[in-house]
Amino acid sequence: MFREMRRKNQQLSNEEATEILMSGETGVLGVNGDDGYPYTVPLNYVFCDNKLYFHCAKSGHKLDSIQKDSRVSFCVIAKDRVIPEKFSTSFQSVIVFGKAGILQDEEEKRRVLELLVEKYSPGYEKEGSEEIKMAWNAVNIVRIDIEYTSGKSSRDLMKSKA
Repeated sequence: MFREMRRKNQQLSNEEATEILMSGETGVLGVNGDDGYPYTVPLNYVFCDNKLYFHCAKSGHKLDSIQKDSRVSFCVIAKDRVIPEKFSTSFQSVIVFGKAGILQDEEEKRRVLELLVEKYSPGYEKEGSEEIKMAWNAVNIVRIDIEYTSGKSSRDLMKSKA
């Protein structure tokens, strides 16, 4: 169902891909948007228990798209440095594919919001708890159940691992 990587010598291990998903700050969500056009949007996220989560408003383009077609992709770029003299780029990235849906379970929603506070606002847990209370009814959490993960690294970074 999912394509295998063509350049297998540049494929990251599952452990390396997981580390990128754990440590990344921003990812790009890809959905099937209006009139069949792809729609991508950068998001903050958390990765936990082999699932990706992000928060969003109660309505909008990405939610409309997810409700129409739950199949999504999500890309995290860990390294991205252009090497002009080599006409190349030094990079590491991970793409996950899966199905997205709005969380209905309030315990899971609270846990994810707390994880977002821990990740993006460490040291502000008390204030984050207040923010969660204030925004509770205005925020959705979307969970991506990951079906396939593909991580890739540039050749120069693969050589430096050897």
